[in-house]
Amino acid sequence: MRLEERSEMTADFHGLLSTLKAHEVAFVVIGGAALVLHGSARSTQDLDICYDRERSNLLRLAEAIAPLRPRLRDAPVELPFRLDEAALRSGLNFKLTTDLGDLDLLGEVAGIGGYSVLHATATVLPLYGVTVEVMDLDSLERAKAAAGRLKDVLDIAEIRLLRARQPN
Repeated sequence: MRLEERSEMTADFHGLLSTLKAHEVAFVVIGGAALVLHGSARSTQDLDICYDRERSNLLRLAEAIAPLRPRLRDAPVELPFRLDEAALRSGLNFKLTTDLGDLDLLGEVAGIGGYSVLHATATVLPLYGVTVEVMDLDSLERAKAAAGRLKDVLDIAEIRLLRARQPN
């Protein structure tokens, strides 16, 4: 059994976000990309989003990503996979490699919940000529604490510095 080689390519954030926005996908940027958008010096090679699990949004999400030839990251190449509305409805979190780079789709974020919770507190930022919803710093800190990995502990320290630098 062969595993697909891991992409070392940095995601085309502009291409991925523009594609999602053009298809009117409801999502919030989370994870490392959200940290960077809030001013972190951290770097990230993939785009993580939390997506709305409403059926109409699942259809738009599947339609948006299909032309990008999504494949399950870190899965055997021969494993059959098709990202469509049924797959999105049946699953929750998907670590994908696409023609535009790695894209992680999360239906729920540990320590936070789903899209509606994130959407309610998201920061709206202009990026690449479109506006995107970005996970706020408080939610980022809670999610990082719930994940508890070493890199998350380091991110929490940076989140606290970023929050301290924000104007009151």
